[in-house]
Amino acid sequence: MTLHVSRASLRDWSLVREWCAAEGWNPGAADAAAFFAQDPEGFFLGRIGGEPVSAVSVVNYDDDYAFLGFYLVRPDLRGRGHGLATWRAALAHAGGRTVGLDGVPAQQDNYRRSGFAPAYRTARYVGEVPLPDRPVTGVVAAERVDPAELAAYDSSCHPADRPRFLAAWLGTPGHRALARLTDGRLSGYGVVRPAEQEARIGPLFADTPADASALLDALAAEARAFGAPRIAVDMPEANPAAARLALSRGLEPTFETARMYTGPIRPLAQDRVFGVTTLELG
Repeated sequence: MTLHVSRASLRDWSLVREWCAAEGWNPGAADAAAFFAQDPEGFFLGRIGGEPVSAVSVVNYDDDYAFLGFYLVRPDLRGRGHGLATWRAALAHAGGRTVGLDGVPAQQDNYRRSGFAPAYRTARYVGEVPLPDRPVTGVVAAERVDPAELAAYDSSCHPADRPRFLAAWLGTPGHRALARLTDGRLSGYGVVRPAEQEARIGPLFADTPADASALLDALAAEARAFGAPRIAVDMPEANPAAARLALSRGLEPTFETARMYTGPIRPLAQDRVFGVTTLELG
């Protein structure tokens, strides 16, 4: 019954996705390749007798910032210390970086004891967005935007630059990426993707509520195109306009998490963040 923690491969992670689905986390159908593109060394499994029983990821973005996610233990083996042992082994991968995570309420006290402090809450909004009465204007396929401009916009909304992740996320089969243009200038972008249940939108970054509204409507229409009338988007309480937008479209809050950090992060345009990219990688 000795637990051994080692790095996981992309192939290994298909099992972790199944665990996530069983927990009701609604994972994206093809997320893993983009996750591994950012930091292929940042995924860990705990095994007993060669059989996976626990998981966690600690993905390094740059020299200052990492993000922890996928903290899971197989249900029949919980309460035996396997999760904490896996956590400790994996967290060493971050070194001296500030680490972020999105923690469910039941685990937040444990995260505080591990040095994480809450920054703000995030709520998942779910529902069916009515189709707009008229075509959404000013929204184009993200591939029509200069990749460097898109990457710079993304960096303004995230605690670290993430060009490898972004290139993979935008190019993943099944992901639909749209950009908002105002007077020829990029004023937001978003991605929708198939998932276990509702299609998931993330990120949803925009200059203004009007830009975010146009993107949300267009992304919801894209979701319908691949057979998903309902969407889910994780909206940070730190931007009150995000919740107002969700409620105006008939979306309902389901569960919440808390964004927590072990230290300082660089300034970011929180008022542009209407939907986080993922709860697993920030």
